[in-house]
Amino acid sequence: KPLCLFVCLLFWPSRLNDIFLNASGLWGMLLRWRLKSKNVSDGKILQRSKRGWMWNQFFLLEEYTGNDHQYVGKLHSNMDKGDGNVKYILTGDGAGTLFLIDEKSGDIHATKRLDREEKAMYTLNAKVLDRNTNAELEPDTEFNIKIHDINDNAPKFAKEIYFASVPEMSEVGTSVVTVTATDADDQTYGNSAKLVYSILQGQPYFSVDSENGTIKTALPGMDREVKENYQVVIQAKDMAGQMGGLSGTTTVSITLSDVNDSPPRFANHSFRVTAVESTVIGAAIGRIKADDPDVGRNAEMEYTIVGGHDIFNIITDQITQEGVIIIKKPLDYETKRDYEFRVEVKNTYLDARFIHGLQFKDYATVKVTVEDVDEPPIFTRNPYIIEVHEDTAAGSFVGVVSARDPDADNKPVKYSIDRHTDLERLFNIDSVNGTITTLKALDRETSKWHNISVVATEINNPRQTTRVPVFIKVLDVNDNAPEFAMSYDTFVCENVKAGQLIQTISAVDTDEPLVGHKFVFSISPTNPNFTIDDREDNTANILTRRGGFSRREMSMYLLPVVISDNGYPIQSSTSTLIVRVCACDSRGNMQSCNPEVLPFSDGLTTGALVAILLCVIILLMIVVLFAALRRQRKKEPLIISKEDVRDNVVSYNDEGGGEEDTQAFDIGTLRNPEVMDANKLRRDIIPEMLFPFRRTSPIKDNTDVRDFINGRLQENDSDPTAPPYDSLATYAYEGTGSLAESLSSLESAATEGDQEYDYLSNWGPQFKKLAEMYIGKSPGRET
Repeated sequence: KPLCLFVCLLFWPSRLNDIFLNASGLWGMLLRWRLKSKNVSDGKILQRSKRGWMWNQFFLLEEYTGNDHQYVGKLHSNMDKGDGNVKYILTGDGAGTLFLIDEKSGDIHATKRLDREEKAMYTLNAKVLDRNTNAELEPDTEFNIKIHDINDNAPKFAKEIYFASVPEMSEVGTSVVTVTATDADDQTYGNSAKLVYSILQGQPYFSVDSENGTIKTALPGMDREVKENYQVVIQAKDMAGQMGGLSGTTTVSITLSDVNDSPPRFANHSFRVTAVESTVIGAAIGRIKADDPDVGRNAEMEYTIVGGHDIFNIITDQITQEGVIIIKKPLDYETKRDYEFRVEVKNTYLDARFIHGLQFKDYATVKVTVEDVDEPPIFTRNPYIIEVHEDTAAGSFVGVVSARDPDADNKPVKYSIDRHTDLERLFNIDSVNGTITTLKALDRETSKWHNISVVATEINNPRQTTRVPVFIKVLDVNDNAPEFAMSYDTFVCENVKAGQLIQTISAVDTDEPLVGHKFVFSISPTNPNFTIDDREDNTANILTRRGGFSRREMSMYLLPVVISDNGYPIQSSTSTLIVRVCACDSRGNMQSCNPEVLPFSDGLTTGALVAILLCVIILLMIVVLFAALRRQRKKEPLIISKEDVRDNVVSYNDEGGGEEDTQAFDIGTLRNPEVMDANKLRRDIIPEMLFPFRRTSPIKDNTDVRDFINGRLQENDSDPTAPPYDSLATYAYEGTGSLAESLSSLESAATEGDQEYDYLSNWGPQFKKLAEMYIGKSPGRET
């Protein structure tokens, strides 16, 4: 056996574990046989220990490639005589599934291939029973089946690709990154899990530590600007790297990070820039650029003008890292047309490891050429402030503005006022010389300042214009008189004493004198009622000259007060102070200022005056009523024309001459209707609309007048154009059964004055108009 073991070591070193495990299994079987033999020969079966009847641990190789049922071991009890009466039972991890036992022989087999990385050890229990009685022949015992490892797992890295970086120009041996692989095999037994790292790709730039997988730089002076990215392949192999071991690989992407090892440099050391002279201050006129192969903050640059410059400045664009040339002062083509200055560029961040021996800055020359443009006129001042007195007459001189063309041609300029700033047209300007004059008189009290805009325009190019504000201050002239500061409500008590203060007055003046206002107050010295005390502080006191005022004598006094100022010329005005006479209590508090109604000298009392007033009102009412009645009575009668046949009814008031009196009333007309004009329209009204005349059938001769009248009545009732007073014409004939009895003058009284017409009012609304006409003419009513 040692010889076989030696041969296996020479030819199959990778299967050392398998050989050892097989040998150990065989040795265990031999040990079990010897233990069994010893116990039987010594006759100590009944005196053995509790667990002395079996072997307590078995060994099994993982991933066994033999038969489907792999033999694990054999259980044997001293009570087993070989006659088949003993029964072996197996319980515990995998019993009945992974592990099966022969009940008669006690042989244990594995039903399938086992994996140590899944489970390394199984614990089972064994029983020995009498097959006939099921009585336990041996106490339960526990044993283990341990799975021995074989090299069946290759090393694995945590990532398929690793990313790492290392600064460029790093020294040899600088650590980059550590990659670690794992092996699922047993690390405590054999070399199945002992790994060795090696580099398959990435030399000669990088190396790897074979024990811990640390990648390091292997080449000095690696420059990012030459090559930035590297792909390194690392292998991990088990069995300590020996032949036949399993391996795994991973890729490491290594990037060289930038360091400031390259200075900025101008590709062209001379730049030319063009700028127009109208460029505003702060505007950019050009850009220059230096190159720096570094990146990030290592490529950040700063541009400066060597020695500075009065007209130009240069700043750095932080995004593009360009130098931007800007204007500090206005350019003037007519003054200077060419400029030249030197620009320096350098990195803002320096690495001390690389500044030795290198100049981390560069220089370039910039030439600026100014181009001419047609510029608008320029005023000599901006703005203009002009003062003028408010008493200046229209057309007077105010001030002068002046502008010139800054171009070399010096083109002529004309002036104008923007009328949007002078809506009232108070000022005018001479278009040639810029003289400003007034068009109207100015009033400081209306406006103290006038802000106008003057426009200067090139005559040859009207698009070139310039505006300038002109502030005109109106100076004050003493042209306004002072007046009361407010409206005063002044009263004097009836029981006041002489010398009593009744009011303090003050004044205001819209003028603004240089030394302040000084007002003088005065009243007529001959005023018997009041006097004034000028306090010389622009106020004055009004005092009573006497006492004992009476509302009965005078309820109100008008006191003229003269107020003068101290300006030149002196202005004064007279303001009237109204002083009311009021009733006051003993402490001078006003109670009432209304004048009392006092009795007249003739002894009339208030009651008498009221009675007289009532009488006057009653008389006025009577006069108005009488006038109304007269107006109603004088209303013109409805029928005016005397030619109408109804006029006889209206004005018929005499007895007449009887039936033979044919001049008063022609009865024949009523008896012969054919003689009437059928087309004759009514003359008492103006018809609103014309209707076709409806001619009635002629009535036979000798028709009674009553029937004729009834026919006419029916026609008029059905006529839509008939007025409401047709009854005057219809009832002109007496007829029979009339409430008015007979209207004929044959039965009338002898004289007109004997007739009474009051009964007409009782005939109904049809006779209202008739009643008004006759009752109004009654002699008694006339009076």
